[in-house]
Amino acid sequence: MLQHPAGSTRLATLVLAHGAGAPMDSPYMELLAAHLLSEGLSVLRFEFPYMAERRNGGRKRPPNPMPRLEEAFRQQLDGVAGPALLGGKSMGGRVASHILEHSDALGAIAFGYPFHPPGKPERLRTEHLQQQGKPILIVQGTRDPFGREHEVAGYGLADSVEVRWLHDGEHDLRPTKASGRSQEDLIAAAAVEAGLFARRLLRQ
Repeated sequence: MLQHPAGSTRLATLVLAHGAGAPMDSPYMELLAAHLLSEGLSVLRFEFPYMAERRNGGRKRPPNPMPRLEEAFRQQLDGVAGPALLGGKSMGGRVASHILEHSDALGAIAFGYPFHPPGKPERLRTEHLQQQGKPILIVQGTRDPFGREHEVAGYGLADSVEVRWLHDGEHDLRPTKASGRSQEDLIAAAAVEAGLFARRLLRQ
């Protein structure tokens, strides 16, 4: 599903992958894509094989092994003309970060990176982020159980990895009622960060 922003200004194409449990047209992904388009990014959404099979067969399936997820992501990137970014929600962002180094993409954006499973901080998924040479932006809610600010500060991430924290957001960027903000407010803020990141890379 490829969408272009209104008007003639297009920064780059963001190949955007879904998370582990919901498809490319979930309410979260629809909102995120809409706000990314408003930032001037073209957005190419796709589904990993297990999710496409779930859509066709109706039965819930677990994610494919990482090599198959990476292969599916690369196939989408191969069809993009012009400057490209990789990105995704949660697991999708993790896959994007894995294939970035050996791709032609300018950089990658992870919306809610799963640094570790909730409640299991010892099971880190950060080794490749400590050695990453190409730019990665991670937009993370401060209440995200997959990686909170005080934890991430000690991970020794590479200088090419920048983390932007959205106050009071959890993994789906839902804030508390007391914050006075909505999920869409935080998704819009995440899209703004993505747009700034893309502009910065295109200027380099």
